Amino acid sequence: MGAQRIAIFDTTLRDGEQSPGCSMNVEEKLQMARQLEALQVDVIEAGFPVASEADFAAVQAIARECRGPVIAALCRTIPRDIERAWEALKEAEHPRIHTFLATSDIHLTYKLQKTREEALQMIREGVALAKSFTPDVEFSAEDATRSDWDFLVEVCKVALEAGATVLNIPDTVGYTVPDEYGRLITHLRQHVPGIDQATISVHCHNDLGLAAANSLAAVAAGARQVECTINGIGERAGNAALEEVVMALAVRRDALPYETGVRRELLYRASQTLANITGSEVQPNKAIVGRNAFAHESGIHQHGMLSHHSTYEIMTPESVGVRRSSLVLGKHSGRHALAKRFEELGYKLDRVELDKAYKLFTKLSDQKKEIFDEDLLAIVQDGLTHLPEVFKLRALQATAGTAMFATALVTLATEAGEATETAMGDGPVNAVFAAVDKLTGLSGRLLDYRLHSVSRGADAVGEVFVQVDFEGQPYGGKGASTDVVEASLRAYLNAVNKALFARRAKKSQAVEAGV
Repeated sequence: MGAQRIAIFDTTLRDGEQSPGCSMNVEEKLQMARQLEALQVDVIEAGFPVASEADFAAVQAIARECRGPVIAALCRTIPRDIERAWEALKEAEHPRIHTFLATSDIHLTYKLQKTREEALQMIREGVALAKSFTPDVEFSAEDATRSDWDFLVEVCKVALEAGATVLNIPDTVGYTVPDEYGRLITHLRQHVPGIDQATISVHCHNDLGLAAANSLAAVAAGARQVECTINGIGERAGNAALEEVVMALAVRRDALPYETGVRRELLYRASQTLANITGSEVQPNKAIVGRNAFAHESGIHQHGMLSHHSTYEIMTPESVGVRRSSLVLGKHSGRHALAKRFEELGYKLDRVELDKAYKLFTKLSDQKKEIFDEDLLAIVQDGLTHLPEVFKLRALQATAGTAMFATALVTLATEAGEATETAMGDGPVNAVFAAVDKLTGLSGRLLDYRLHSVSRGADAVGEVFVQVDFEGQPYGGKGASTDVVEASLRAYLNAVNKALFARRAKKSQAVEAGV
């Protein structure tokens, strides 16, 4: 008998996007959805349509374009939420309405001000309405792990009777532990009549660092769908990381005899795509996709690796799409060779994208003696973004020294033409940011700044990630260059353009609403 199949439900575009600084516009969500489709996840939760016009547009666009996976939209058990979700989903090849209601006494008393009886009635009516639109309906008992187990049994009964095909038992606040969670899933399987006719799903948060472990414990107890996100992004400490769950099931098939349909060799690419879109860098020691995940510094470890990789690696980097080879290409290399290498790295570029990538490649090859795969990834991730650029970098000059203030001269291309400003700061990066603020009319407050090398050598490409607060809203930005000041400026400008795009979208929605 073969291994049982576990469905992977990706909520990067819904729960993951709720991470501070990780908001995405419609085009960015579509870009990430295409990557998730290529990854072959079973379900893409595309958003929360009633939350905003932008969320509705993103769900609708993904529903129209992504034809393989199930496309889910989240909604409360409120008629207008459910109707709005269906309106966004109705063109999907495989639509799913995902409705939820809190079931813990804490939430019922303090958040909803509802009795248990009122909650059961809302679930009954909400699931039935969703079922009238589509046969695929998921119900989530929010804060299930802090709910009374007997009441949770009643909740599941009502949801099943109303037509739910998937029952999600979320650990909404990351409270449970693996043994307890496994016992809860077992309890529901034993006490809810007909539950075997539905799929039991789990959605774990990482507040205690147990999201992946709890998800796997639930799978062992009978759950057959795991809800997770790329890089583990999400509310507070995040969600169960998709790459961790998938690789745990792949590597430990002896202890966990289950399988997924995920293309594991695309995990790293998905991780890097998300980091590029959000400007939120993956922590170096992140399991599976962190840059140190396959690095070995200890002499003992290095000796073991030289003898056989299995001494200190339980999976190969290639199995998750991490490439170690270098690419010997220079400014005389042609487009064909470049296109072929990009395709090997998982990026099939169209003619326009290849032309742009080639220009960036030749510019980089003038600055570097050797081009590595990491450099190419930086080109495709930083140079081929689809974010509308209100401001583009045209020229930069920065000076600094121990006996002088740092100064910067920045020229940006705008919709009205080119503009130049100078500024001073306590360092060249600070001066550059101040000049950009003058040019854009925005005043950003830097929340986070991170710089690292994406490849090797003294002429390595530097990659900068920033989090910038504009008018109380954080935006992530990312930039890459062999010049760290230029990389910093590009990252800051990326955040500026995201802020301006969001502002324009909000203004457009207000006009459409007649405000």
